[in-house]
Amino acid sequence: MSFIYQRSSALFQEAKKYIPGGVNSPVRAFNAVGGDPVFVERAKGAYLQTEDGHQIIDYIASWGPMILGHAFEPVVEAVIKATEKGTSYGMPTAIETEIAKLAVSMAPNVDQIRMVNSGTEACMSAVRLARGYTGRDKIIKFAGCYHGHSDSFLIQAGSGAVTFGSPNSPGVTQGTAKDTLLADYNNLEQVADIFKQNKGEIACVIIEPIAGNMGCVLPKEGFLEGIRSLCDEHEALFIFDEVMTGFRLARGGAQEITGVKADIVTYGKVIGGGLPVGAFAAKQEIMNHLAPLGPVYQAGTLSGNPLAMSAGLAMLTYLNNNPSVYDNLAAKTEYLHKGIDTVLSEKGMDYKINRIGSMMSVHFTDQEVVDFASAATGNNEWFKKYFHGLLDHGIYLPPSAFESYFLNDALSYEDLDKTIEASREVVAGW
Repeated sequence: MSFIYQRSSALFQEAKKYIPGGVNSPVRAFNAVGGDPVFVERAKGAYLQTEDGHQIIDYIASWGPMILGHAFEPVVEAVIKATEKGTSYGMPTAIETEIAKLAVSMAPNVDQIRMVNSGTEACMSAVRLARGYTGRDKIIKFAGCYHGHSDSFLIQAGSGAVTFGSPNSPGVTQGTAKDTLLADYNNLEQVADIFKQNKGEIACVIIEPIAGNMGCVLPKEGFLEGIRSLCDEHEALFIFDEVMTGFRLARGGAQEITGVKADIVTYGKVIGGGLPVGAFAAKQEIMNHLAPLGPVYQAGTLSGNPLAMSAGLAMLTYLNNNPSVYDNLAAKTEYLHKGIDTVLSEKGMDYKINRIGSMMSVHFTDQEVVDFASAATGNNEWFKKYFHGLLDHGIYLPPSAFESYFLNDALSYEDLDKTIEASREVVAGW
């Protein structure tokens, strides 16, 4: 079986004339896997309808937000209804309070939430708030954790484990980079050393509590708890970037799953029901430092946009009223995990599969994948073959070895079986 994507290729060539690289977000360009990207015409449930007329099974769910499947009826109806009243006001609306009240009731350890327009904006604002609250400049982040494209986050390792980082994107200044300290995920001793060498200077630690941007990578036992203790000891804030995990892994996200309390939590993806939304939340004592109450400035004309709030409220309401969704998704993800595990094991390949809840990733390596360095040991040529092999069978995986799968509840066990069997056919000739 082989699906042909001639129209997608033609559309990509046209897009490259007017959009840098032909895409509005780099991973979409297929640079990591080769070939031309697939263009989508519409989507429904677990399926994408491509511009070439193919129906393919979707395992990215728009990188997470489509937890209930595409074009989920209550969300669609809410957006249509809201649109009839107008698309933007730049003024307060009752629905903003309604979704804020619901989100705060679902998320542990937060009193108030501020809506923004993207995960990048949420993380940028959270760090600014942490700096304003503590009166300190430096932050600790982890290699392989992605918090958006704000300058503070586009930092690579320096010459030693606890040195200042350096920019890994032109346009990011050395002055910005010097305040971002980089550590390895799951290396608590290194975090402790950074605190020791920068005593009284660190405003916050920001982390994906369960990483999704180097594949799905789980925290080792005691890792998050250890950081929590270090932050308490050094009077720094602990920021959970739950743009991916928030309201996806559980009603209370990674805080609920891990039992570790964060000082500030960032959200995106699911909270917007597929529309552009981000948010950050904390206890009132911290949030009181935000304008208009406090001196830390943050604003946005489209923040709390009525269409986005309507979509998010419909999504969160359903999840809040139907907690069995999380069990269903976890069971489906475990089923897929076991099926692919059997296929690759029978083939005698080197691989590791990481999974939690509805997130999962396959790494073609013989090492346990616990951080960015171990994720980078994967055989990228195998990954490319696996990606394109499954695409030829009508199955769409993340087009990068460093991204998590995001399952949606519209996936049927028939879809999962088809994916497992396609995996068997793809690796049969290797």
